[in-house]
Amino acid sequence: MSFWGALTGRSKPKQANLDALFGVPSAALTLQSALGFVPTGDGAVCYRAAAGAGFADAQHDLVALLAQGEGAPQVSTQTDGYGFTWLLVDHEPLDPQAPDLTALCTDLHAVNTTLEQDGFGPGLLCSLIPFADSAGRSVALVYLYKQGTFYPFAPTGADSRDNLLEIQIRDALKNELPLEPDLARWMALWGAPGL
Repeated sequence: MSFWGALTGRSKPKQANLDALFGVPSAALTLQSALGFVPTGDGAVCYRAAAGAGFADAQHDLVALLAQGEGAPQVSTQTDGYGFTWLLVDHEPLDPQAPDLTALCTDLHAVNTTLEQDGFGPGLLCSLIPFADSAGRSVALVYLYKQGTFYPFAPTGADSRDNLLEIQIRDALKNELPLEPDLARWMALWGAPGL
């Protein structure tokens, strides 16, 4: 922090480390072996859409870029009840025996990076990668853009979550990903896509 920043009580926000998303494929192997959760092949980036043609053009270009080419994922956007936009990336279901999230993480990284470089970084909230187990439970690894950390979110109903499972996942992945230490920041993402 600079001298002037210390005097005025202002600090620069922490920079997101988007490369942390590339740690998810190895974390997925740990999650599968420790708790039986496998990736679904889906992912999403959540952000507050900006008004104006510039943002609309950037979002349209992102969707077109990700959806082109052979084997490209299905890409769409939707707005939730809180006014946040979710850009959904739907890859084919992954092989449960050999989960490979590299392409999905690359796509999510590209969305975050493009919006950041186009000046829309302050609107980015999180990225989400869902997992499921054979019992039908679902959980997501959530990357908090402004914190540069991950946390698990395990919904069990419309307004309930499995806190014990979230703690088990945190403990299993403590050496794999930068995890959010402040439990107050483990936001409930009710109705998030893929969960």
